Amino acid sequence: MTYVVTENCIRCKYMDCVEVCPVDCFYVGANMLVIHPDECIDCGVCEPECPAEAIFPDSDERATDWAELNRTYAAQWPNMSRKGEPPADAKEWDGKPDKKALFDAAPGEA
Repeated sequence: MTYVVTENCIRCKYMDCVEVCPVDCFYVGANMLVIHPDECIDCGVCEPECPAEAIFPDSDERATDWAELNRTYAAQWPNMSRKGEPPADAKEWDGKPDKKALFDAAPGEA
């Protein structure tokens, strides 16, 4: 099992999860984070730290559509090992449905 970042991270990107990850398996895109599934040690400490509740085990049906996206972009984006500042409008985007169309494949800044 590994953990997967899902849709609600888009435009929220709080990064509290990055701060607690013992293996630095988070990668940063322009408007969301992903977890590298081959680096995740399945400890689960990131899941409760996510204010947007966007992290789930890959066995959870809410993670199914996002597992491959996490794998793909973790190989392309820079590694994130420190918590950064979330977007100024993160709270406005938290919980909004249908954010997948807003996904930006560009890398973010670590």
